[in-house]
Amino acid sequence: MIIIINKESITDNEIEQVTLRLKNLGFNSHVSNGQSRIVIGAIGENKKDAQKALEALPYVEKIVPISKPFKLVSREFKSHDTKVAIEDLTIGENTFSIMAGPCAVENKNSLKEVAKGIKQAGGKILRGGVFKPRTSPYSFQGLGEEGLKILYEAAKENELKIVTEVMDPRQIDLVSKYANILQIGARNMQNYELLKEVGNSNKPVVLKRGMSSTVEEWLMAAEYILVRDNYQVILCERGIRTFETSTRNTLDLAAVSLVKELTHLPVIVDPSHGTGKWKLVSPMSKAALAAGADGVMVEVHQSPEEACSDGLQSLTIENFTKLTQNLQALAPHFNKRMVTN
Repeated sequence: MIIIINKESITDNEIEQVTLRLKNLGFNSHVSNGQSRIVIGAIGENKKDAQKALEALPYVEKIVPISKPFKLVSREFKSHDTKVAIEDLTIGENTFSIMAGPCAVENKNSLKEVAKGIKQAGGKILRGGVFKPRTSPYSFQGLGEEGLKILYEAAKENELKIVTEVMDPRQIDLVSKYANILQIGARNMQNYELLKEVGNSNKPVVLKRGMSSTVEEWLMAAEYILVRDNYQVILCERGIRTFETSTRNTLDLAAVSLVKELTHLPVIVDPSHGTGKWKLVSPMSKAALAAGADGVMVEVHQSPEEACSDGLQSLTIENFTKLTQNLQALAPHFNKRMVTN
C-alpha cells in the first residue's frame, strides 16, 4: 500500500482525478480527510512506474509507502484519532465512554431494572448478549430475537444506545434492526467472513481481541472491516490467555497504550472478562483510563448471584454507580471527558 499526500489546495475534482488514475493503475483507493490535508490510501502492487505516474500529478505532494501489514488501521494512513459517531454520541478523541449491562439478556423485568440503574448512574450505552457463544453446549445460549426486542425496549425507555454481539453473517441484518453497535466477540475475531459482512454494514463495530491473539493479528482483523469502507471500528482489549490462573484472563493494559500509538481507532477495555472478578473491575477500569483507553465495557446485573452467566464478574447497580462517579472524577486528570447523561 502507498499513501498519496496531496497539496492543501487540491479540489474535489482533482481528488477524483487521482482516484481515477489509481483505478487505471490497478489500485483500490481510500480517501481520508486529515487535519490539514486530504490523504488517499492506495491498495495494490506498489510498482515504481505507478508511483512515478502519481508523483507527476501537480496536486500530489509526495508518495509514502506503508510497510506495516495493517494499512488502513495504521497511523501512517491517518495520523489523527478517529471519532466513531453513534447518533449524538461520540466515542474517541478525548472522550471516555461506558458500555454496561448484563452478560446475557435474561428477561424483561431484570433488564429494565439494570437499564434504569445504568441511566441513573450516567451511562449512555446498554450492553447485553442475545446470541451467546458458550464453551458448553448445555449452557444458556441466549434469547435470540426475543432478547433483541427486550434489549430495544429497555434501551428506548432509558434513552440508551445498544451494543450486542453478532456471531454469524446471517444475524447481521436482524441485529442491525435493533442495535446501534455490532460486537464481534473474542472467539470470532478471526471469523473473516463475519468481519467482511460487518465491514459491508453501515454500523459501528466493537472488535474484541481474541483470547490468544497478538496485537498484530487483532489489528489485521480490524483491517478486514476497514477495507470494506467501514471505518467505524472500536477495538476492545478483553484479556488474553496466559499461564496465570488466579484471574479469568490476563488483562493486557500495555496493549492499550501500544495500540493507541499504532492505530487511529478508538480503544476500549473490558475489565469484566479481563479479570473474571467483580472486585477487580473498578481498579482495572481506572487503570484503563490511565492507560489511555477511550472507554470501558463492564457487566452489570441487579442480582449477580442469580445471573445465568458471568455473575462472578458482574457489578451490582450500586457498585456500578460508584465506579461511574470515580471515573468521572478521574477523567479530567487524564485529559478525558466522560460521556454521561
